[in-house]
Parts: sequence; structure tokens; C-alpha cells
Amino acid sequence: MKAAGAAVEGPDDLDALAAHLRSHAALRAKGEIGLVSEVLGAGNWVHGPGDDGAVLRIGSGAGDGLTGHVVACGEALLPAFVVRDPYGAGIAAVLTNVNDLAAMGARPYGVVDTIVGSADLAREMLRGMQAAGLLYDVPLVGGHLTVHDGPPALSAFGIGHADAVLSATRVAVGQSLVVASCTQGTMRADFPFFRSFDERGSDLAGDVRVLAEIARSGACVAAKDVSMAGTVGSLAMLLEWSRLGVRLDLDLLPRPSDVPAAAWLTCFPAFSFLLCSPPGREDECVEAFRTRGLEAAVVGTIDDTGLLSLVSAGRQAVVLDVASTAVTGLQR
Repeated sequence: MKAAGAAVEGPDDLDALAAHLRSHAALRAKGEIGLVSEVLGAGNWVHGPGDDGAVLRIGSGAGDGLTGHVVACGEALLPAFVVRDPYGAGIAAVLTNVNDLAAMGARPYGVVDTIVGSADLAREMLRGMQAAGLLYDVPLVGGHLTVHDGPPALSAFGIGHADAVLSATRVAVGQSLVVASCTQGTMRADFPFFRSFDERGSDLAGDVRVLAEIARSGACVAAKDVSMAGTVGSLAMLLEWSRLGVRLDLDLLPRPSDVPAAAWLTCFPAFSFLLCSPPGREDECVEAFRTRGLEAAVVGTIDDTGLLSLVSAGRQAVVLDVASTAVTGLQR
């Protein structure tokens, strides 16, 4: 965790940080998702496309014993990453799905994969997925394998169950923005990914299931996992549907002491979530993570400005006007 009260030094530094985040390639790449709406038109953010996963209600109300929601999600890994680190790609394939399911308030039930590549690469991908499945207590329940010597491909799809769904469509003015993160770990040297596997080990399985608990209790109503877009980019995606704003307090944000603010705000942590908590439920939301030895803090309040801003030591710098600037470009 960063030192308490650590601030970004100087007004130019905060403005420069905001400008850096605004133009960051990982955030700008999210605009490519708008292609989906170009083809399919407007979607339903709860049932897809939109949120981290698509939600299907189960149960007919006819006494069949089925209740709640099935949540489905999927991820494709960059071929260059698969070639360079097939074992790590296998881990990432599971991690991304599990985190997406958690961000929807779902407990993970299983993962299905599709693998294309040489036999050697395929073995390493499967080994990575197996290792991650053991860490997260999520079985690899099936998939597809094509062995060939051409360019590789790895995709994975997660299925989970939610009693109460967390959705970006439920973000509202007055809610507290909570950030919960594992700040123990190391940054990869070749990729902006903050690893916490050695530090958390099998505790990761319980960590990701906390979100289902606070969704069911009502202490959290909306969430998004921090992924490739980084903390600020993922926050922009969380606010996109509502077009509301927030002032992100960098002095309160959980952050490793040895990772600079710019690097932390643009990296993909193994465990980091943005959560919206109703007024009066913030402490309950924060404590659910702290009792597991994770860092969590209230870092802002959702407002009606439409501005995503950074604040530090009483200073403010606007990153994006979410009310007028598309992030993913998905139509509502």
C-alpha cells in the first residue's frame, strides 16, 4: 500500500497525469468495441452487449427450484502474447473470465476454452489454464482443440451464477466509489500486468467471490474489474452508460508503494475492482475486502457533472467528459 496521504507533486504533474491517461492507448483502444453497435445496433447493457458479462434470468416461477441469473462472458488473448508466453496466456484466459464474472456479482461455475496452435503451445496453454483453475477453484469443463503449425489462438468463456446482478446501469448520483485491490505483488517487466498469484495463492478463490456476497447483501450495486484499460479507463467504462461523473481521490486510492501513480492507473492488476455502494453501505462494502487482507477505500462520490476527474492535495484535473465523450461507443 502507498504511504498514507501520498500526493501527486505539483499542479503540472496532476495535469500531465490527466493528459497521459486521456491519451493512453489502452483507453483509446476501447473505442474499437463500438464496431459491435455498428453491426448489431443498440443493445441491452445488462443482457448484452454492454456490461462485463451477459445476463440470462433463470427460473420460471413455476416451482421448478431455479432462481437467480446465469452470467456468461468471454475473452480472446492476443496471438503475440500466446506465442511469447503460452502458459501465462492460459492463466490470463481464466483470470479475465473469473474477474468479469465477479464484476457482475456472479460466482464462477466453469470455463470453456478454444485452442488453436502447435501441440507444444497447446500443452502450455492448457497447463496455464489448469493452474489458474486450481487457484480460483474453477473447473475447466470443456472446449475445442485444433492442432496446427500456423498462428495460434486462445479464447475462453466463463459461466457463473448471480443471485443479485451488479451492473453499470445501476450507477447513480450519491453512491460511493470504492476501490478494492490486492496491492501485494510485482509488475511484469514486459507487460503492464501486476501479478499477485504468489502473494495470494488459493486465497484468490475467496477474494473474487466477495463480490457475489456484497451484491446479495446490497452493499454494492454496480462494479467493474480493472483490466486492460487500467483504473481510470475502466472507471470511464463504468460511468459510460449513466454519463455521470466522479472525482477520483488519488490520495486515498490503494496503490503499491513501489509503483508510480501513472503506472498503477494504467496497469492490469490481478485483483482490482471498482464498486458503487449506496449511501450508508460504504463501510460494509470496504470491510468485506479488508477482512480478507485486501486493500479497500472510498475514493469518491458519484455526481451529476459527467466529468471523470483526478484530485490530489486539494487540486483537480479533468481526464474525460464522460457525458459527451464515447468510451466504448456501444449504443444504449
